[in-house]
Amino acid sequence: MEFHPSKLPISKIFDLKDEKDASDAAEEIAKHGFENRKDGYKVLMPKDSEIAKRIGYIVTTGVNYWLRKHKKDQNIRYWTYHHDEAHYAIVLISSSALEELGF
Repeated sequence: MEFHPSKLPISKIFDLKDEKDASDAAEEIAKHGFENRKDGYKVLMPKDSEIAKRIGYIVTTGVNYWLRKHKKDQNIRYWTYHHDEAHYAIVLISSSALEELGF
């Protein structure tokens, strides 16, 4: 089966508009964590590349920071891709869930 991150099971989608939303989303993702889950999280960002770069950086580093702070598993994978005409997307999922799903 050909892999694309949009085909992964998603438990929650975050539609972010700015950096403040990104910080809040990173904290919420980390609070829920990735342990014992077979799904991930999707973060939608505006197509503006400068805003998307900042949001993507805040989300990925923020999730790692909060996972480390709460002593949770930090072994996660993420992909960034063009979601639609108006959004980029990041999909985050644990490595163990990815293996269980056969990807």
